[in-house]
Amino acid sequence: MRNRCAFNLAVPFMLSLLFFACSTAQLQPVEPTQSSNPIPSGVQLLELIENAFVGITERSNPAVVGVTALDVRNRSGSAQDSDRQEGTGFIFRKDGYILTNNHVVNGAKRIIVRLFDGKEFENAQLIGIDPNTDVAVLKIDVQEELPVLPFADSDTVKVGQFAIAIGNPFQLNYTVTTGIVSGKGRSLLPAFIIRYQDFIQTDAWINRGNSGGPLLDIHGRVIGINSAIRRADDSAGADAVKAGAGFAIPINLVKKVSDQLIANGQVIRGWLGIFMAPHPEGIRVTRFSSPSPAKQGGMEAGDIIVEYNGQATREVRKFRFLIAESMVGEEAAFTVIRRGERKELSVKIGRMPRRYTGLEMDSDSESWAKLGIAVRELADHDFELYTYLSLEDKGVIVEEVRLAGPAPSAGIALGTLIVGLNNQRIENMADYDKALQEALRKSEISIEIKNTYTDKGTETVTVTINSE
Repeated sequence: MRNRCAFNLAVPFMLSLLFFACSTAQLQPVEPTQSSNPIPSGVQLLELIENAFVGITERSNPAVVGVTALDVRNRSGSAQDSDRQEGTGFIFRKDGYILTNNHVVNGAKRIIVRLFDGKEFENAQLIGIDPNTDVAVLKIDVQEELPVLPFADSDTVKVGQFAIAIGNPFQLNYTVTTGIVSGKGRSLLPAFIIRYQDFIQTDAWINRGNSGGPLLDIHGRVIGINSAIRRADDSAGADAVKAGAGFAIPINLVKKVSDQLIANGQVIRGWLGIFMAPHPEGIRVTRFSSPSPAKQGGMEAGDIIVEYNGQATREVRKFRFLIAESMVGEEAAFTVIRRGERKELSVKIGRMPRRYTGLEMDSDSESWAKLGIAVRELADHDFELYTYLSLEDKGVIVEEVRLAGPAPSAGIALGTLIVGLNNQRIENMADYDKALQEALRKSEISIEIKNTYTDKGTETVTVTINSE
């Protein structure tokens, strides 16, 4: 059976339009025409509004897709209550790239994408996920160019403007609902669900199955990705089954995330390694993670951060975004209040460890098992991500570190470049694997590194390992 488009205007919304139209008709009497049954100007206004919504729907639907995730596993590796998840997505590049929600596809062994014309792609490729923003990018292999949805500038979205949602709630494919933007900058869900929250709130009716679908403006441009609702009982969750206030991820944030997912397969974020809390004067540092770029730069527990690169810091949510979007290796200036005195600090921004991004580390390498670090060869994008690197550098980059392990304990941090191991030069993974096999026969390994947190150039650290 062909998919059907349900155009669902909320009754209060229509009544308000009708009231406005009738008021306009009373204020502006219709000029006499040759027709014996002239159309009141209020009805003409309603027709214009109706035609606008119909036009947006007809233009947008071909770029909206259904997403089905099969054989879904949760983070512990066990099957969920249902091994099938339904959601929505939309095409944003003509060569088959699709945006949806992380919570729709994460953990799936197979992903099916259905186009508006009924064509199905049985094995869509998962390019990357970002649990911290609930964004995922898929790719389908196509020969022809596909219809796409254009992006708006979500920073210019205004509370009160029209909002149009398209999705597949309860498998009712291509359901279209309308409303307004009810709020911006919302951060109402528990942080363990979505870490970076800057939601657009809407009263356009959305529900389970709408996840990953577009929220459009009256020009048919995407202002956000529908991600979650707050239910009538005031509990939060993306899997809600009762209608409530809807929340969409701003498309400007989505674009930054999707660009990195396509380029790197993951999102690289700046990181300070601090736990923080709001304070009347700024943001208070409560404690540090290990390792911590902030602590290494001289920050102390109890410090109140009042400025970051000359910009006042008042809100934890905004500050978290600023740090996340900072360049790894950037020398950042902080002003803190410590025991009543202002102090200036210079801290090198680190890279957020994988364990804080919502992604799990799955490595069976000896480097991970014996040293507590996972490494890979340098890539072109590393020279843009890590400011301490030069184009002449060769070696392997530390991709992840354990909370506790011989190498992290010796000061080898995420983003460190390994250039030598037991006096053997390391230029690629083959060099590293060979040198590591020989080094593991001893109880100590001498590792020459270039550290992202210091300006010392190369230095040598000694790693003590368990020979058993």
